[in-house]
Amino acid sequence: MASLPTLLYALAVVAAAVATAIGLPDLRPGTDPASGWLAGALILLAGVVFHEGLIRRERGRAVLDRLDGVQRSLDALAAALDRRTARMEEGRSAAPGTVTQETVLQEVKLLQALVARLGAPRPAGEADHPPHPPRESRPARAAPRDAMPAPQAPRPPEDRPTAVIEAPPMDDAAVLEAVRDALAADRIDIYLQPMVSLPQRKHRFYEVFSRVRAADGSLILPDRYLEIAEREGLIATIDNLLLVRCVQLIRETDRRQHAIGFFSNMSAATLSDAEFMTQFLDLMARNQALVPKLVFELSQQELRAGGAVTMGILSQLARIGFRFSMDQVTDLDVDVDALLRHEIRYLKLDRGLLLDPVLAPRAEALRRRLDGTGIDLIAEKIETEAQLDALLRTGIDFGQGYLFGEPRPARKPA
Repeated sequence: MASLPTLLYALAVVAAAVATAIGLPDLRPGTDPASGWLAGALILLAGVVFHEGLIRRERGRAVLDRLDGVQRSLDALAAALDRRTARMEEGRSAAPGTVTQETVLQEVKLLQALVARLGAPRPAGEADHPPHPPRESRPARAAPRDAMPAPQAPRPPEDRPTAVIEAPPMDDAAVLEAVRDALAADRIDIYLQPMVSLPQRKHRFYEVFSRVRAADGSLILPDRYLEIAEREGLIATIDNLLLVRCVQLIRETDRRQHAIGFFSNMSAATLSDAEFMTQFLDLMARNQALVPKLVFELSQQELRAGGAVTMGILSQLARIGFRFSMDQVTDLDVDVDALLRHEIRYLKLDRGLLLDPVLAPRAEALRRRLDGTGIDLIAEKIETEAQLDALLRTGIDFGQGYLFGEPRPARKPA
């Protein structure tokens, strides 16, 4: 609906045009009435053009304001990176594995801030992250990232998944309330699934997943709460909480001198959360030894949809030592040079893609392009020895799946 000033302006222009069309013959005797109407039409056209120019000018100003906001977020992140670089030198003088009181306090403060954001009311129409990429462009989370297909052959009893007590059926409002309550009460459990080097089958990494535990001890699985949390604007905060928990876990394994790395999902919402990223980088400044042990995972679609700001943040994170993995790959036409530019050092492919006879030539061509680049290929969802034998012939570097271990709860950090 047009605003009042716009309506008044339109009425004024129309009145001026009509007055000119009717009054011009009276003011200049002998003037053809058609000329009067022509003059009126020109006045009307000029008014429309003038108004359109004003609208375009205001729109351009709004776009510039939005770009200024994005630039301020990048400046804040760059300042945090500079602070982190300065603190790296200070951190080198501390004994390995030492955790200062200031680090713990900052970590607790960050967790409290994230939990507080979960309880804050969400303004109407507010998106999870401004202003790119729109959440509508992200794929719907129809299934959890660690969802595994049913195995095609029976596994030994010791390899069968541990029995999971799922929460009873709940409506969306009850699920949302249970998730909020679990976050506030620290009932977000961390599950780990091993990733092994091949053919040795040595544990080299763990992928980190989250499970929401209800008050009665039952689990709310991701395929039940992710869509609701995304709709309510909570995904960025939940992902951020998981990331902080992951840092705690990595620090604990570092204290125990375990040479192991961890893969953790980083969504576009987290990348666009300048406030969290600034605090997170300050936290990592006091834990610089942990940076090489943390690999961020992003989906192929999110990486392709990411604009200049997202890619800029990835580049800044890579500059201070973080590495990345691309998963949920559905298109084998991968730009290897782009992966290298953004320090994407791991590429995850579903074993179904690698073993599909139709796609086999393209998968082999991709593997050849990766040779000598420093990018490792990870085959996931490996269920049977037969699948593994077939995959080993493709030259993969790492494997993940129930054959090597199911997701199991991690020990609480000390």
